[in-house]
Amino acid sequence: MKVIKEKHPLVMRWTHWVNFPILAIMIWSGMLIYWANDVYTVTIFGHTFVRFFPDWYYKLLHIPARLAEGMAFHFLFMWFFTLNGIFYILYTVISGEWRHLVPNRHSFKEAWLVLLHDLHIRKTAPPQNKYNAAQRIAYTAIILMGIGSVITGLAIYKPVQFNWLVWLCGGYHLARIFHFALTIGYVLFFLIHVVQVLLAGWNNFRSVVSGFEVINEQPKPVIETPHEEEKG
Repeated sequence: MKVIKEKHPLVMRWTHWVNFPILAIMIWSGMLIYWANDVYTVTIFGHTFVRFFPDWYYKLLHIPARLAEGMAFHFLFMWFFTLNGIFYILYTVISGEWRHLVPNRHSFKEAWLVLLHDLHIRKTAPPQNKYNAAQRIAYTAIILMGIGSVITGLAIYKPVQFNWLVWLCGGYHLARIFHFALTIGYVLFFLIHVVQVLLAGWNNFRSVVSGFEVINEQPKPVIETPHEEEKG
């Protein structure tokens, strides 16, 4: 028997979908800023294996000479990103939704079992409630990454005014490296997240849009009680 069950509250869905275009604009505008000082490479013994990013990549996306535009967009949408994150965190704390998101002492062990199941090495998946152990770790990590992006971003944006944040990050250059690494982390998370959504199927995606999911529930057996004999 198919049953419609509520899964994701409206606020959780709203902040989830609003955050996607905001983060996309932040990454795009960040690329326009990075072009002006693209110093990061993977170099071993004087040989550069990876450069972020080659000239053809910049020209393909029309990135060169748009530094001012990138800074304007980045610093504007930074406030939307921050406010949306604060609203999400406050809601999860006040509503108690954090209990479904924060990993527990069994999460890391169960997350390994989830990975083995996704790779079709293990047949049965570990039990889960609203989110499985891997999702709890990933969703908590993305919140911490968001906080890290705001801290490192402010340290880069106003290194004199927020000198204590610069010190906390280990210096201006280290803060910039952390900020860049977190951006790469968002891209990797997005790719893995999309693959997981596709593997989970339409019902899971629909629940993130509508807030409800359709589940198959076994009807409870009806236990008939014998009638009492009528007394003469």
